[in-house]
Amino acid sequence: MVQDGVALPLEGVRVVEHGSFVAIPLAGMLLAQLGAEVVRLDPAGGAADLGRLPRSENGESIYWASLNKGKRSVALNLRNIAGRELATRLITDAAPDAGVFLTNVIGRPWLADEELRTHREDLVHVQLTGTPNGGAAVDYTINAATGVPLLTGPGDLGVPVNHVLPAWDVAAGELAALAAVALERQRARTGSGGHLRLSLADVAVSTLGHLGFLAERSLGIDDRDRDGNFVYGTFGTDFPTADGERVMVVAITPRQWRELVAITGLEEAVAALEQGTGVDLDDEAGRFELREALAALLRPWFAARTAEEVAATFADAAVLVQRYRTVDELVHACAGEASALESDRAPEGNARPAPEVTAGVVSWLDQPGIGRLLAAGSALSTGGRSIAPPTAAPTFGGDTEPLLAEVLGLSRTELGRARDAGAFSSG
Repeated sequence: MVQDGVALPLEGVRVVEHGSFVAIPLAGMLLAQLGAEVVRLDPAGGAADLGRLPRSENGESIYWASLNKGKRSVALNLRNIAGRELATRLITDAAPDAGVFLTNVIGRPWLADEELRTHREDLVHVQLTGTPNGGAAVDYTINAATGVPLLTGPGDLGVPVNHVLPAWDVAAGELAALAAVALERQRARTGSGGHLRLSLADVAVSTLGHLGFLAERSLGIDDRDRDGNFVYGTFGTDFPTADGERVMVVAITPRQWRELVAITGLEEAVAALEQGTGVDLDDEAGRFELREALAALLRPWFAARTAEEVAATFADAAVLVQRYRTVDELVHACAGEASALESDRAPEGNARPAPEVTAGVVSWLDQPGIGRLLAAGSALSTGGRSIAPPTAAPTFGGDTEPLLAEVLGLSRTELGRARDAGAFSSG
């Protein structure tokens, strides 16, 4: 793939993706946005995510289209020997930069690594499972086992709170994409591919370990508990404003903390709190210890001002302040930026500006079967623009015959025979 006359990093690499829901489709899409040709291989009739909510007015899955941007779609009858043979040939194609396979499908002998490797010894194979032993699990069940839902929400709440972002799926998808790139690089350097496995459970537990959750509890440190919107280990929380909005305020560094105190006129009150408690508030550990008292001191200042006034006051400060917005407000802001980009003009100013989104990260896209919608491209950028603005998702199965002809070299006659053998249908 070439973007603005510049080849993307994975140009020429072909990836076959055989999976559903979030992690593996996300991994494939990330590779596509880096320039790889990604072929989504589905069973005839579609995988379980083909019609997943949300759907457009005509019933097309917006979810499926969003996670499959920039790919090609092949649908084969994988219950049929002829269909499986074609799928195997696609996965293990002998072209130098082909033979990269992403999947979350397990328990299929014909897709076992040792079987696929008999067709291509240097196969790059990345496989995602739910649990380390290959058991089934999804983000929501993995999350329940991590303890995170019992650290989320108001401190006096006695029930678990699930967050709406499938964080373990996202982390697993990004790690799967990284694994594929690492193995492909290894193959280019040594001639040897490889098989890497990851599970949602391992991704979740390792991530918590990297962030210190495991170490602190194993050392008997247990001060990270459910605490509303307070930021652990420093000072940060939300405040209501005079117009009924809420803003998130974070002061991590000494400079940010000093500016927050100065702007809100609380120097004397904070000094008195330090003197009365003996806690050093220049240390973020001290600010965390006295977070409730500090929040109580700050609350009247924010309550006396509108969110717009708060934003204006802190516009040039180091303190991190952000008004809470609805998803609709985010979409409205991004739509304005995307429309301005299309027309090559600056977005109109308003009281609630769009976030800092690099040009091309969000753009208008004409998606077949759905219509014109906002879509996301790559978050990687160069020269102030996304390296890969979004491109449309394929029509389900729409590339089956053209791709079989192109990649496997099947003639019309051979395609007809495969169709007659039940490998795929024309509809």
